[in-house]
Formats: sequence, C-alpha cells, structure tokens
Amino acid sequence: MPGDRILYSFRRCPYAMRARLALAISETRYELREVKLARKPAELLEASPKGTVPVLVLADGTVIEESIEIMRWALARNDPEGWLDRDDSDLIERNDGAFKHDLDRYKYPDRHQSDAMLHRQRGLEFLRLLDERLTEHPQLCGSHRGIADAATMPFVRQFAAVDRDWFAAQPIPHLQNWLEHHLNSPLFSAIMVRFDPWAPGDRAVTMQGCAEPS
Repeated sequence: MPGDRILYSFRRCPYAMRARLALAISETRYELREVKLARKPAELLEASPKGTVPVLVLADGTVIEESIEIMRWALARNDPEGWLDRDDSDLIERNDGAFKHDLDRYKYPDRHQSDAMLHRQRGLEFLRLLDERLTEHPQLCGSHRGIADAATMPFVRQFAAVDRDWFAAQPIPHLQNWLEHHLNSPLFSAIMVRFDPWAPGDRAVTMQGCAEPS
C-alpha cells in the first residue's frame, strides 16, 4: 500500500532531492508528503523532532532521518543501475561538510554574517575538483551515473543557481556539462514535479520509480 512508506520532503531542498532520486531509481513505492517549512505538520515533528527534511517513515515505524541513509537504504533494496558500485564516501563527505558550509555562506551571507565572495571562492575549489574528475569519465565514478553523482548534484545545482552568469563563466566545462546532463534527465524531471503542501486528510500522492537510461 502507498501508506506503507511515507517521505516528508521539500521540493527544493538538495537533501530531499537526492533522497527522491534514489527512491525513484530504486523504484521504491512511497507516499510523498510535501512540507511547507514555515508550517511543519505535527506528523513530521512526531516522527522526527528535529523537523528537517527528508524523513522516511517505514511501515514498521522505523524512521530514517538522514538523506544519504535514505539513499543507501533504497539502493540496498533495489539498485537496477548499480549506483552503489559507483560510490565515493569521502567525496560525499566533503560535499556535505566543507562545500555545504561554503554554499550556505555564499547563498545566505546576511543570515550567516559571512563574506559571500570568500565562500564562493572556497566553494569553487570543490567544483574544480569535480571538474578534474570529470575529465576522464562523464560521471564522477565512471561512465555511468551512480550514488556519488546523485548525492552531490543537487548541491552543485544550488551553488550554480546563486549567480548563473558567474557559474557559466568559470573554466569548469566538464562540470557544467555534467550538471546540465543531470538537470535535463527524465529522472530529475520526475522527482521535481510540484505538489501542494500536505495536510492531514489529503489524498495520498503515491510515487514509484523513474527507470530510464543514464
């Protein structure tokens, strides 16, 4: 049944994006509950008091609160493209750590009282690292997309969107092509469909899969 698994998500959150990517490619059936972050539903806070998304609630009540853990859980169940064979935990850790730190302070300098240009330059160092890796293969861990690509792409997308003209002018052509490829994929289009914020009593929005060639 669709209600056996529930994903609390926010469409534009990069953490939620990567969870939805893995759930889609693994053809995992679940109920999607879009969250309005300014008005989080009590059901989300009951499942995960920290109130961040994504949160996956399984049929037995198990709660998975971290996006990378949701990805690995879904792919362990079904991994038709072999995403787990193209993993790089160190790269993902750097994305989630230093790069995300710089991304937040570049995008929201007023909130963090930060020097946006300093953090943009630091973030660019990570982008250059990715670009260098992509000189040998079209994806981060080889010829085909994998978990390393899906885990990092939403954050690169967010970084690029802060100043699209600046990003387009940087000498990182392999990364720019890689990002464009992922953004134009049917998989990404499928996980970015818009839904109204969920409220108790709403008709369930059931999601399952988007298997297509990489």
